[in-house]
Amino acid sequence: MGAASSTATVIDGKAIAGTIRAEIKSKVDDLKRRTGRVPGLAVVIVGERKDSQTYVRMKRKACEEVGIASFHCELPGTATEEEILKTVRRFNADANVHGILVQLPLPKGVNEERVLAEISIEKDVDGFHPENIGKLAMKGHEPLFVPCTPKGCIELLKRSGVELSGKNAVVVGRSNIVGMPAAMLLMKENCTVTVVHSKTKDPKRVCREADVIVAACGSAEMVKKDWVKKGAVIIDVGTNGVDDKTKKAGYRLVGDVDYAEVRKVASAITPVPGGVGPMTICMLLSNTLDSGARALEK
Repeated sequence: MGAASSTATVIDGKAIAGTIRAEIKSKVDDLKRRTGRVPGLAVVIVGERKDSQTYVRMKRKACEEVGIASFHCELPGTATEEEILKTVRRFNADANVHGILVQLPLPKGVNEERVLAEISIEKDVDGFHPENIGKLAMKGHEPLFVPCTPKGCIELLKRSGVELSGKNAVVVGRSNIVGMPAAMLLMKENCTVTVVHSKTKDPKRVCREADVIVAACGSAEMVKKDWVKKGAVIIDVGTNGVDDKTKKAGYRLVGDVDYAEVRKVASAITPVPGGVGPMTICMLLSNTLDSGARALEK
């Protein structure tokens, strides 16, 4: 092995997501054989944002690959809050739809919280309903759904054979979408969890104690090599565009971790892109399958 053995194992999110997608497909096929029906996912998109439309296309394609039915409603950017709520209610009432996803961000002036709270808790495949988050925070309670990105982070760790129980885990970032639920999930796995955020004094010292670091702060390459103790496992949730004149787009994507340097000390690390990203949509499919199975096997 020589010098090469000193660099981290790369956790291949694409490959792991591929394995999970195959598992989901066989479960969907089985459900169809037994009940004659398949799970359905509805996506509501408001306005013309290019990035949102790209996500929605990816989600539809992913559904197709595993045999999940996809429903989809595109509303113009001028849609009122009431029109959006009406669309959500229509999908709530549709027995062929088992998961509803409202693509964020919504246009200015629309109350996101009100729209998300309108989604039936049985169909909240994004896992952001206050009741699902509340149950995630409570010992001995299981939410119906866990938010897709943090769920994907845990799945990557488990499928890479990382032992979590009793380990020190540090989550960098405390957003409602990733940081906070990731911290709660790690706690459920019996880690000792510390959350580092913008008001943390000496984040470097805190991170150096960690056996596992989940970086989700949205700050390009913030976690440096000297923040990481030898042998730590790194899950990098960040996707940040940094200027790069050599690229056709004029920028390249980097994570919240200084990948090239941190690789030299970590035992395992996720790349950006190709790490956590593919897992997010995969967990959305997994949540939709769970929801469909719950409804169709009643």
